[in-house]
Amino acid sequence: MKKEYLPAEIESYVQKIWDINKTFKVTEDKHKKKFYCLSMLPYPSGKLHMGHVRNYTIGDVIARYQRMLGKNVLHPIGWDAFGLPAENAAMNNNIRPDIWTKNNIHYMKKQLKLLGFSYDWDREITTCHSDYYRWEQWFFLKLYNHGLVYKKISPVNWCPIDQTVLANEQVHKNRCWRCNSNVIKKSISQWFLKITTYAEELLNSLKTLHGWPQKVKTMQMNWIGKIEGLDINFNIFNSNDNIQVFIKNIYFYINICFIKILFNHPLLKKISYINTKINNFIKSCDLLLQDNNIEELSIDSGLFAINIITKKKIPILIVNKISHHYNIQATIGIPTHSKQDLIFAQKHNIPIIKNNNINLIVNNFNYNQKNIQLLTQYLIKQNIAKKKIYYRLKDWSISRQRLWGTPIPVVILNNKKIFPLKEKDLPISFPSEIFNNTQQNYSEKVNDNLDWFKYNLNGNKGIREIDTFDTFIESSWYYARYTCPKYNKEMLNRSSVKYWLPVDQYIGGIEHATMHLIYFRFFHKLMRDFKLLENDEPVKNLLCQGMVLADSFYYIDKNNKCHWISPVNVIVKKRDKNNNIIDVEDNTGRKLIYNGMIKMSKSKNNGIDPENIIKKYGADILRIFIMFAAPPSVSLKWKESGIKGMSRFLKKIWKFIFQHNKFNCNIKNINKQIFYSKINLKQRLLQEYINKIIIKVSNDIGKKQIFNTAISSIMLLVNKITKYKISNLEDHIIIHDALIVIIKMLYPFTPHFSFVLWKYIGNSNDIDNETWPVVINIQFDKKKSFNIIIQLNGKKKYIINIPYSYKNSKDNIKKYILNHKKILKLILNHNIIKTIYVPNKIFNIVIK
Repeated sequence: MKKEYLPAEIESYVQKIWDINKTFKVTEDKHKKKFYCLSMLPYPSGKLHMGHVRNYTIGDVIARYQRMLGKNVLHPIGWDAFGLPAENAAMNNNIRPDIWTKNNIHYMKKQLKLLGFSYDWDREITTCHSDYYRWEQWFFLKLYNHGLVYKKISPVNWCPIDQTVLANEQVHKNRCWRCNSNVIKKSISQWFLKITTYAEELLNSLKTLHGWPQKVKTMQMNWIGKIEGLDINFNIFNSNDNIQVFIKNIYFYINICFIKILFNHPLLKKISYINTKINNFIKSCDLLLQDNNIEELSIDSGLFAINIITKKKIPILIVNKISHHYNIQATIGIPTHSKQDLIFAQKHNIPIIKNNNINLIVNNFNYNQKNIQLLTQYLIKQNIAKKKIYYRLKDWSISRQRLWGTPIPVVILNNKKIFPLKEKDLPISFPSEIFNNTQQNYSEKVNDNLDWFKYNLNGNKGIREIDTFDTFIESSWYYARYTCPKYNKEMLNRSSVKYWLPVDQYIGGIEHATMHLIYFRFFHKLMRDFKLLENDEPVKNLLCQGMVLADSFYYIDKNNKCHWISPVNVIVKKRDKNNNIIDVEDNTGRKLIYNGMIKMSKSKNNGIDPENIIKKYGADILRIFIMFAAPPSVSLKWKESGIKGMSRFLKKIWKFIFQHNKFNCNIKNINKQIFYSKINLKQRLLQEYINKIIIKVSNDIGKKQIFNTAISSIMLLVNKITKYKISNLEDHIIIHDALIVIIKMLYPFTPHFSFVLWKYIGNSNDIDNETWPVVINIQFDKKKSFNIIIQLNGKKKYIINIPYSYKNSKDNIKKYILNHKKILKLILNHNIIKTIYVPNKIFNIVIK
């Protein structure tokens, strides 16, 4: 080992050993407890960003820690390789999407290896490979045959630039989230998965996810959005028609001022033919996007509903929307409880009912606020009402109008019937030449390759489905395929998934809470119901890491255009007393505007390239900094000064071990049990401190997952032992053992650094096969000890056993008592005024 810590040199050396030995390759072992640690699989965009580094470092720390606990750890990685970004990038860079994706995977894989992540690379998955997506096609056919997949014409948000459907979440202020083009409303034929069939289970089983953040569970609960109420039947005045109206709270039944029906309600078909004004209103509504921000509009239908109980006529208004989230077509208007309903009532001169006290006599029975439930029972019994449940959750649209994706394995026959392909036909892959012309859009590619899409077999003539699967399909089951990535007999190897699932620890951003994290829970339940796996939920514990923030700077040019400047090209001229930046310019002297710390992004030009940091400081320093800078669920503020601080810390340890080991003695044959029974008070107190740090770090990593405080505790221990004065052989042994503890506890954070130091202090094995440090129980002979009563302000608190060797030393007894864990809890946050010692009997601590 060299005197100077050289990260690039040792990291390259250690990574080669891991590669050659396949150190992290794992197989099922029924004799060991398993632990499945998984980070959300990356999209191969070309370069890792600091968000990736944070996510994957968290996962690697947990995986390495669990291995040291003796568990059989599965820690895989793969690539979410299909999708629109690759297709767009291919067009922009005049390269085929498959080549672009392959090149990016190659580069990002190299970056991941530079960071020393302990992946089992033999389990690597790439979702654009046919040996992966063929099983999606296989499963789709199973779902189709069981009625869980269907195709229908549906209004969608359509991006005219990207030529694809957008989910509501991908439309912001009527613009596409990627290209910022104006989104239009369009009706097209799409494939849907019946996720609503599982809405109730998805909602109820949230209660079993004890290891998930409450915030995520609440977001999913709101997204599924169950509401319960009544569908009440109203007759239409002077007509044989009737209408079902949803009422969430029966309490408002008597106070209905008007009824709202949606512009596309079937009841309106008749009157729209004869009323031009209404017809024009309906047409204008039909063109509006399904956007929650659109203005609420209304028009009087001229129709009245009859309240069967009160016999009152209730006006019916046609509205452009009732709920953006629910498929409710008719509901009630209550101006006393809704600002918008009040506006509607005033606009149409509808009287406002303000009767808050229900007192209604029906069939000689008095219905009032106290027995309102009896009214519900009466309405249901008379077939006037029925219970109704709505969910905010909609069936999952899985069609995407792009070719860089998984082909949907069906044929649309000439008679418009759907002809599902057979299992023997799989995988269905687009011909390679379809991607040759990178400047063509989706429609042009299809038209130029129409011969391939034409289908004629055994008299079945038609066109192959030209849409591909939503890429959320690929990311909804990859975690299960990691358990058997090369299995080719079926979608999953049942024995493998039984051993490894569920995932014990999943790591990813909270932004995935209401899309990916719901989809893959749903997909898991589908696979369970098709007997591909057994358990009900895919993941036990979920950790959502915060964003990585960095300083951002810009200037406005003479054309009022904003230009973002990279922090590496910025010079801070002045800060205020709170260290806030108040004067800044770029390296050409141009004055800049400081925009604060925001999420690292390409668009704001404030990203930090991890590879540059690795070259400058080393992977281990980056890893430990990113784990130390903030708790994992909190946003991390990027400061290069913090990186420098971590570099100094590791160099301090390296230097101390280098110097200490020069005086190393042969301690392997020392009987530690006898040794620790004979150490003096100073040595005992140090060992007890080491024990406390082991307990604290173990708890912070294993239970609390607050890694920054774990690192802080290790730092405290390092400071303690580097200041400890070594006076004899026993001191040397304790310090040597403390260094073993420190190296082991640092290993999950700084694996290369720890690997080399582990060897240097005299170990023949690799630290990758070592166990987590355990507390050393310092025993002493009970026969050679005595008891002292501990008092606090004169009141008896404890009886503590003191080694007999301390009996004649008041100072040693005082040190022993004040450092005892029970006493430390008593005097925490108090000032000790004095101590009173009655020799060998009582020790009184006077505190304020």
